[in-house]
Amino acid sequence: MHDDIQTSIAAMRRFNRFYTKAIGILDDTYLRPDFSLAAGRVLYELAQDRTLTATQLREELHLDAGYLSRILKDFEKRGFIRRTPSLTDGRSRDLVLTETGRDAFRSLDALSQKEVGSLLATVPPADTPDLAAAMARIERILSRGGAAPVLRAPRCGDFGWVVQAHATLYAREYGWDERFEALVAEIVAAYIRNLDPQRERCWIAESDGRNVGSVFLVRESEDVAKLRLLLVDPSARGFGLGRRLVAECVDFARQAGYRRLTLWTQQNLEAARRIYAQAGFTLTRSEPYTGIGRDLISEYWDLDLVPACALS
Repeated sequence: MHDDIQTSIAAMRRFNRFYTKAIGILDDTYLRPDFSLAAGRVLYELAQDRTLTATQLREELHLDAGYLSRILKDFEKRGFIRRTPSLTDGRSRDLVLTETGRDAFRSLDALSQKEVGSLLATVPPADTPDLAAAMARIERILSRGGAAPVLRAPRCGDFGWVVQAHATLYAREYGWDERFEALVAEIVAAYIRNLDPQRERCWIAESDGRNVGSVFLVRESEDVAKLRLLLVDPSARGFGLGRRLVAECVDFARQAGYRRLTLWTQQNLEAARRIYAQAGFTLTRSEPYTGIGRDLISEYWDLDLVPACALS
């Protein structure tokens, strides 16, 4: 275990050295000569239209009190901020960004956008989604104490996201062609047209305002429901979200009075198959399938929702 920890520490330090060099952060005047990295971050926080005191800002950014005080005094001198009496604590003063300060932020933000854009221009377009997903995954792993994704009902635009997310992910990871996108679109369209709210449901998983997962429960017959379109974004993998989505389907199917829950998947989707097996589904049959651009083995899995003793 000690060796594993030391290996992880070495890997993280190596990545930090690489990343800070790649984005030029080692330069004390990163982006603009009149802004240190810390000063730029303080300006960013103040530009988010939040009411902050110096104490709150210091705690959020983990800055030395003296260092932050010097940054704020410089901002006042340059006309970037003004201090007003706090509405919640008479002993404190809120920091308010002036229009001059907002102009400075917009300039700094544009430079940052340009800098990151230049770096991404060196990345092959096919690798850009993987890069973004990897960075999001690092963020999530290092902030496991944060809130888990919220499962909610779909809103306007979510159904289009389901189609796009499935098509993009499965094309990139498995080489499935546009016929799979058409299949997903047909499933989603049929769900919208024929929705029975008492016996059918869709869940969207959302994290930090971003969609990261989906699953559908649709009616096959009076006694049988079907689990469809389970998806977990790569950035949200490894946190049990797939199991949560499947569990929601199973619980709802039982409450809706179905006696059996079925699903269709492919043999090469190993992570999904493990989730289904853990939820109690059993493989009932398989057959060759070539309808989405690859030679696959389709599988059909079932879950009995009525206990055996209830059937006797």
